[in-house]
Amino acid sequence: MLAKTDWAHLIPHQGAMCLLDAVLAWDDATIHAASESHAHADHPLRGEQGLHAVHLAEYGAQAMAVHGALRARGHGIVEARPGRLVSLRDVALTVEYVDATDGRLDVHAECLYADEAGAQYAFRVEQRGRLLASGRAAVIHPVS
Repeated sequence: MLAKTDWAHLIPHQGAMCLLDAVLAWDDATIHAASESHAHADHPLRGEQGLHAVHLAEYGAQAMAVHGALRARGHGIVEARPGRLVSLRDVALTVEYVDATDGRLDVHAECLYADEAGAQYAFRVEQRGRLLASGRAAVIHPVS
Protein backbone atom coordinates (compact mmCIF):
# COMPACT_ATOMS: atom_id res chain seq x y z
CA MET A 1 0.00 0.00 0.00
CA LEU A 2 1.19 3.50 -0.85
CA ALA A 3 -0.03 6.37 1.32
CA LYS A 4 -1.05 9.65 -0.29
CA THR A 5 2.16 11.27 0.97
CA ASP A 6 4.14 8.88 -1.25
CA TRP A 7 2.58 9.96 -4.56
CA ALA A 8 0.46 13.12 -4.19
CA HIS A 9 3.34 15.38 -5.21
CA LEU A 10 3.64 13.45 -8.50
CA ILE A 11 0.24 14.53 -9.87
CA PRO A 12 -1.19 17.97 -10.67
CA HIS A 13 -4.31 17.45 -8.48
CA GLN A 14 -3.68 19.18 -5.15
CA GLY A 15 -5.55 20.06 -1.98
CA ALA A 16 -9.19 19.03 -1.83
CA MET A 17 -9.10 18.16 -5.55
CA CYS A 18 -6.70 15.29 -4.86
CA LEU A 19 -9.59 12.85 -4.42
CA LEU A 20 -7.76 9.55 -3.81
CA ASP A 21 -6.49 8.55 -0.37
CA ALA A 22 -4.22 5.56 -0.99
CA VAL A 23 -2.95 3.17 -3.60
CA LEU A 24 -3.77 -0.34 -2.45
CA ALA A 25 -1.98 -2.13 -5.30
CA TRP A 26 -0.43 -1.37 -8.65
CA ASP A 27 1.70 -2.92 -11.35
CA ASP A 28 2.79 -1.81 -14.81
CA ALA A 29 -0.72 -2.23 -16.26
CA THR A 30 -3.18 -1.61 -13.40
CA ILE A 31 -3.87 0.38 -10.26
CA HIS A 32 -6.31 -0.09 -7.38
CA ALA A 33 -6.81 3.05 -5.30
CA ALA A 34 -9.17 3.84 -2.44
CA SER A 35 -10.96 6.99 -1.37
CA GLU A 36 -13.20 8.23 1.41
CA SER A 37 -13.35 11.78 0.00
CA HIS A 38 -16.86 11.28 -1.39
CA ALA A 39 -18.13 11.43 2.19
CA HIS A 40 -16.59 14.84 2.97
CA ALA A 41 -19.15 17.61 3.38
CA ASP A 42 -16.73 20.06 1.73
CA HIS A 43 -16.05 17.87 -1.33
CA PRO A 44 -15.23 20.29 -4.17
CA LEU A 45 -17.54 18.50 -6.66
CA ARG A 46 -20.49 17.97 -4.28
CA GLY A 47 -23.78 19.64 -5.13
CA GLU A 48 -26.84 20.26 -2.98
CA GLN A 49 -28.03 16.65 -3.42
CA GLY A 50 -24.61 15.10 -2.92
CA LEU A 51 -21.87 13.83 -5.21
CA HIS A 52 -23.32 13.04 -8.62
CA ALA A 53 -22.06 9.76 -10.09
CA VAL A 54 -20.79 11.51 -13.21
CA HIS A 55 -17.98 12.88 -11.04
CA LEU A 56 -16.71 9.33 -10.52
CA ALA A 57 -15.05 9.75 -13.93
CA GLU A 58 -12.74 12.23 -12.17
CA TYR A 59 -11.81 9.51 -9.68
CA GLY A 60 -10.95 7.26 -12.61
CA ALA A 61 -8.93 10.04 -14.24
CA GLN A 62 -7.00 10.64 -11.04
CA ALA A 63 -6.23 6.93 -10.75
CA MET A 64 -4.87 7.19 -14.29
CA ALA A 65 -2.70 10.16 -13.28
CA VAL A 66 -1.34 8.37 -10.23
CA HIS A 67 -0.63 5.22 -12.23
CA GLY A 68 1.15 7.19 -14.95
CA ALA A 69 3.18 9.05 -12.33
CA LEU A 70 4.18 5.83 -10.56
CA ARG A 71 5.25 4.33 -13.89
CA ALA A 72 7.22 7.49 -14.72
CA ARG A 73 8.86 7.46 -11.29
CA GLY A 74 10.11 3.98 -12.11
CA HIS A 75 11.96 5.62 -15.01
CA GLY A 76 13.42 8.42 -12.86
CA ILE A 77 10.81 11.13 -13.53
CA VAL A 78 9.73 12.58 -10.20
CA GLU A 79 7.88 15.82 -11.05
CA ALA A 80 4.19 16.17 -11.80
CA ARG A 81 3.44 15.99 -15.51
CA PRO A 82 0.41 17.93 -16.69
CA GLY A 83 -2.19 16.09 -18.69
CA ARG A 84 -5.46 17.00 -20.33
CA LEU A 85 -8.44 14.69 -20.23
CA VAL A 86 -9.59 14.71 -23.85
CA SER A 87 -12.08 11.87 -24.08
CA LEU A 88 -14.51 9.85 -22.03
CA ARG A 89 -16.09 6.85 -23.77
CA ASP A 90 -18.55 4.12 -22.88
CA VAL A 91 -19.25 5.71 -19.50
CA ALA A 92 -21.88 3.77 -17.58
CA LEU A 93 -23.35 4.92 -14.27
CA THR A 94 -25.40 2.54 -12.13
CA VAL A 95 -26.44 5.16 -9.55
CA GLU A 96 -27.33 8.83 -9.76
CA TYR A 97 -25.62 9.92 -6.54
CA VAL A 98 -22.86 8.30 -4.53
CA ASP A 99 -23.92 7.08 -1.08
CA ALA A 100 -21.70 8.97 1.35
CA THR A 101 -22.46 6.53 4.17
CA ASP A 102 -21.77 3.21 2.40
CA GLY A 103 -18.01 3.05 2.83
CA ARG A 104 -14.95 3.70 0.75
CA LEU A 105 -14.72 3.86 -3.00
CA ASP A 106 -12.45 1.38 -4.78
CA VAL A 107 -11.09 2.90 -7.96
CA HIS A 108 -9.54 0.62 -10.55
CA ALA A 109 -7.80 1.65 -13.76
CA GLU A 110 -6.14 -0.43 -16.46
CA CYS A 111 -3.70 1.08 -18.93
CA LEU A 112 -4.77 0.13 -22.44
CA TYR A 113 -2.11 2.21 -24.21
CA ALA A 114 0.50 4.76 -23.17
CA ASP A 115 3.34 6.66 -24.81
CA GLU A 116 5.01 10.05 -24.35
CA ALA A 117 2.06 11.88 -25.95
CA GLY A 118 -0.71 10.39 -23.83
CA ALA A 119 -2.57 7.35 -22.59
CA GLN A 120 -5.86 5.51 -22.72
CA TYR A 121 -7.30 3.67 -19.73
CA ALA A 122 -10.36 1.69 -18.74
CA PHE A 123 -11.66 2.56 -15.27
CA ARG A 124 -14.29 1.39 -12.84
CA VAL A 125 -15.40 2.67 -9.44
CA GLU A 126 -16.96 0.32 -6.91
CA GLN A 127 -18.39 0.62 -3.42
CA ARG A 128 -18.63 -2.53 -1.30
CA GLY A 129 -18.14 -4.58 -4.45
CA ARG A 130 -21.00 -2.85 -6.28
CA LEU A 131 -20.12 -1.22 -9.59
CA LEU A 132 -21.03 2.49 -9.56
CA ALA A 133 -19.32 3.74 -12.72
CA SER A 134 -17.11 2.50 -15.53
CA GLY A 135 -15.73 3.69 -18.81
CA ARG A 136 -12.65 4.57 -20.80
CA ALA A 137 -10.69 7.80 -20.71
CA ALA A 138 -7.91 9.30 -22.77
CA VAL A 139 -5.38 11.90 -21.71
CA ILE A 140 -2.79 13.83 -23.68
CA HIS A 141 0.38 15.39 -22.37
CA PRO A 142 0.75 18.83 -23.94
CA VAL A 143 4.15 19.83 -25.26
CA SER A 144 5.54 22.68 -23.14
